[in-house]
Parts: sequence; structure tokens; C-alpha cells
Amino acid sequence: MLIDTHCHMEQEYYADRDEVVRSMDGLMITAGCNDSSNREVLECIDKYSNVYGVLGIHPEFASEYKDEDLEWIENSLCHERIVGIGEVGLDYHYGDNDREEQKILFEKQIEIARKHNLPVVIHSRDAIEDTLNIMKKYSDVSYVLHCYSGSLESAKEFMKLDCMFGIGGVLTFKNSKKLAEVVDFLPLDRMLLETDSPYLSPEPHRGERNEPKNTYFVALKIAEIKNKKVEEIIEITEKNARTKFDL
Repeated sequence: MLIDTHCHMEQEYYADRDEVVRSMDGLMITAGCNDSSNREVLECIDKYSNVYGVLGIHPEFASEYKDEDLEWIENSLCHERIVGIGEVGLDYHYGDNDREEQKILFEKQIEIARKHNLPVVIHSRDAIEDTLNIMKKYSDVSYVLHCYSGSLESAKEFMKLDCMFGIGGVLTFKNSKKLAEVVDFLPLDRMLLETDSPYLSPEPHRGERNEPKNTYFVALKIAEIKNKKVEEIIEITEKNARTKFDL
């Protein structure tokens, strides 16, 4: 069974969400980024039996979130299909004016995950070193590196932690040699399929709106790199996702 471990199923992106969810022959985990999208995660998982969710505050909102938003997240973790904290982390791509605020928010959410024994789904952009250092501080927590974009050397460091790597459509791009090298190195039991829908559509749908069903093309590319059958990749990554998120 295909499992898309990271997508964003808000109706802002999918006016035809019923059809998009129905077309996914498998499971998906939709991720929150702020208070409004977190609330829509709950709405979505209540509506669709094959959708699970993670709740979190994305680093781009580090300067504007409220403590009440984190309280709401923690109070919502009792829902049986909320399976993690995410999408959280660090993003230095647009400058460094709020780096300390991002770190504080990241650690607060890791502490919530630790308290409730849940995995943390991490967004890390141009912030690999700080991300790794914070993860090492909380080495007893389980992690998923969403849409991994770091180097092979960094991947080897992350491998020392209880960490899986979310692999998405970027792997299928012609200029993805660095990520292909990482995928070639990683053991299959450390990989998860994801789309980051509606973003980052894989080939042959690059430039189109992405959908969870496109996890198949990611599995196909991994199979090519690993010299395996696509069915084996799908089977192993399903097992990985069920174990990591207790599905």
C-alpha cells in the first residue's frame, strides 16, 4: 500500500478534495503549519478514513504564533488519528532576523512530542547544522526529516539518531544528483515516501498540482536507484510508515 507521509490537504489547495482523497489508493498524513491549517487537519481526518494528521507550527510563523496555539495542539493530540508533531523546524532561507525565535519554537514543540511519545516531522531549509544540534539535545525523540535536502555527509550524522528520511518528488528531477546519492546510500528501512502536495510534483507531472497518489512515481525512482522492484519499495516504505507513526 502506498503511504504519503507528508501532504497538505487544505481546501485552499484542493477545491476537489473529495476526489483527490478518493483517487489515492492508500493512506496519507496531512500536516499542519499554523493555527488555521492545524484546525483543518482535524476537520480533514474526521471526514476521510484514510487520512491521518500531524499538528505543528512551521518556522515561518515563529514571530507570530501564540502560546495558545501550542496549547491547542497539545490538547488535540488525544485524537486517535493525530500521529505526530509537524511540520516544525528551522528555515533560514529568507534571512536570520528570527533564528533564535525559530529555535525556541522548535524546541517547545519537540518537548511536546517527547511528553506524548510522538514523532516529530521536521522542516529544515538552509539550517542543517542547527537542526542537527537541536535534535542531538533531544536524542530520545523520534524524527522524520521531511523532504530531505541535505548532503550525504549530513545524512550520515542524522542516521545516528532515531530518524527517517522523507523522500519526495524532487528525487525525480534531472538536477537531483545529490539527493539520488543520499537515496543510494540510505538503507531502505530509513526511507518514507511523501509528496508535499500540492507542491513539488514529480516527473512526469512536474509543474502540475501535486497529489498524494503521485507517491508512486517517487517509489518508482527509488526502485530504479536501488535496483529493486517498485512493489518492494512500496511494501518496505509502508512498513516504515506504519512503524514510525503507529498507523
